[in-house]
Amino acid sequence: MELKEERLQKVMAAAGIASRRECEKIILAGRVQVNGKVVKELGTKVGGKAFITVDGKGLKKQTKMYVLMYKPRGVVTTMDDPQGRQTVADLMTDISERLFPVGRLDYNTEGLLLLTNDGELTQRLTHPHHEINKTYNVTVPGIVPQEKLDILRLGVRLEDGLTAPAVVTLLDYETEKNLTNFTVKIHEGRNRQIRRMCDFIGYPVRQLKRTHMANLNLEGMRRGEYRELTAGELKELLKAVGMNE
Repeated sequence: MELKEERLQKVMAAAGIASRRECEKIILAGRVQVNGKVVKELGTKVGGKAFITVDGKGLKKQTKMYVLMYKPRGVVTTMDDPQGRQTVADLMTDISERLFPVGRLDYNTEGLLLLTNDGELTQRLTHPHHEINKTYNVTVPGIVPQEKLDILRLGVRLEDGLTAPAVVTLLDYETEKNLTNFTVKIHEGRNRQIRRMCDFIGYPVRQLKRTHMANLNLEGMRRGEYRELTAGELKELLKAVGMNE
């Protein structure tokens, strides 16, 4: 029985090279060889016995790992930083697997971050088609009237287009500190989206924390802590994006 052939970028992503989209860029750059020949065609399919190298190094079958982190403020969501700032990789001192963040939290945003070497899951979680919900706690200066929050609920026209309607819940007003706290649930993943949405209504973000993504949350975790997903969490997450375990 012959092994099923798969697209080259899917095989690379499954081996933990990068997300499928990033693997496509690597292929187009001529950095991949299959059985000793450079391949630049994205539609190329390979069988289970194909010898694949990236930058001259053969693919290694990796044990898939899924890590949930409570990212603190002042840490960059990259595996290394040319400016010498602390990265999420610096926090995971006891993990030898090469993991990649699923999406990003900017330098001054804290909260839930998923890291994995499962390129297929990364691709699906970040693809707009699956509409994976993410919830943020937002603190802004000033007392925000409901009509301003309604603008976020309806959608905001940013420079890269109209945002999808958000679920916005007012938590409280800290009148003595002149602050408003509310949650925003979105399924898009645009760069600095929550901050730009709040800028649009005239209330720039003071504090921002991601608390949920799909079925995952930060319950029981402190800043800088990380742990592997439980079997139940992983099963539900895979189900949310139409993947089998």
